[in-house]
Amino acid sequence: MNPLSFFRKSAPSAPFAGDDAARMKLYRKLRFQSFIAGTVGYSLYYVCRTSLNVVKKPILESGALDATQLGIIGSALLFAYAIGKFVNGFLSDHSNIKRFMAAGLCVSAVANLLVGVLGFAGGAGLAGNMTLFVAFAVMWGVNGWAQSMGAPPAIIALSRWYPLSKRGTYYGFFSASHNLGEFLSFLFVGAVVGIFGWQWGFVGSSVAGVLGVAVIVFLLHDTPESKGLPPIEVLTGEESPGQSHDHGSTSDLQRSVIRNPFVWVLALSSAFMYVSRYAVNGWGVLFLQEVKGYSLALATQVISVNALLGIVGTVFSGWLSDTLFHGRRNVLAFGFGVLNTVALCLFLYSGDGILVNMLSMVLFGMAIGVLICFLGGLMAIDIVPREATGAAGIVGMASYIGAGLQDIVSGWLINEGKTVVDGVARYDFEAAALFWIAASALSFILALCVSKRSHI
Repeated sequence: MNPLSFFRKSAPSAPFAGDDAARMKLYRKLRFQSFIAGTVGYSLYYVCRTSLNVVKKPILESGALDATQLGIIGSALLFAYAIGKFVNGFLSDHSNIKRFMAAGLCVSAVANLLVGVLGFAGGAGLAGNMTLFVAFAVMWGVNGWAQSMGAPPAIIALSRWYPLSKRGTYYGFFSASHNLGEFLSFLFVGAVVGIFGWQWGFVGSSVAGVLGVAVIVFLLHDTPESKGLPPIEVLTGEESPGQSHDHGSTSDLQRSVIRNPFVWVLALSSAFMYVSRYAVNGWGVLFLQEVKGYSLALATQVISVNALLGIVGTVFSGWLSDTLFHGRRNVLAFGFGVLNTVALCLFLYSGDGILVNMLSMVLFGMAIGVLICFLGGLMAIDIVPREATGAAGIVGMASYIGAGLQDIVSGWLINEGKTVVDGVARYDFEAAALFWIAASALSFILALCVSKRSHI
């Protein structure tokens, strides 16, 4: 079979033969299944993406890799993901989203498994530091590209199956998949690593990925038309952003997105937000262990709180902005951006008390949950045409370039602060902390510049 035809968008089926009531019943069933598949499937994507964040301390202690190398490896995923978000966002507009999303998670699961095998080879003395570093970075880069095949299809499913009046609410629920995946990763992978060793953490992540592939294959549906149903606008009578321009081709509409300056302002705001997000999720466990003396188990539990509370932020953010703020998401993004910065300062400078650190992660998680929903996707969907939703991958590309640069800069700053006392390495986070806070502040300032009316 031709791979291109395999991934091509589904052709329309014969019109559904039932009456209006039966048609609406089928539509609601299929759109809910697609929503569940996108949300659960993408949460398991995240388990395959964030496994490295849990195992940094054990890897450092084993001497297999140093902090600078871990930063570069983490950035390999993020840079590949950034480019992939842009490319695969455009491709997914033309694709069968079920097959596209399932294929990406399949590759990600295999990449995690191979990284675990590489770890076993290094532990057995079959691979030296440089061999392990290069092979690890390559496989983690492959994982990054595969990860970029997850969000665009899931978001496109929302635009294909849900009208604009409900899209914000359901996008908020979908965005909880990020936090659910991070929460599962910190607890599940953290438990596996604590019991069996860091190599097994990657093996466990690959198992989670296989489960996600099954959910996507059985529950995600490509388009209403492929099931004999009319397009969402015809079914509901609602128009999407830029629909008056939908007489142009998908490629023409995608080019209009690239020319929209507000999309790029939003992309920059999201990039700075992702610096703070991935600073905590990528280095937070190590920070608590090194600076505050926490054990691996306690550190992963504290950091997992931010992922869990992020679910609350994302679930209510879309509904809140749709019903009370009438789509003025930039105002909420500014407010929660300020809260994000305050919570980050509390986390970094509050001392080692368990309650205050848990509180900082509660506030940080809720703020990041809202910001991922708004800056990372929903505000972009508001200002681009429905047929070019995937082109909003520009925002995702910028976000993960920011996250990737963060990993390199943070790894270098942390490694530069390394001291060895009585043969024990210690790491200083002061310079990295200032870098993270500055990025968070720039994010909420830029967010205020983009409103729902910012499409051209």
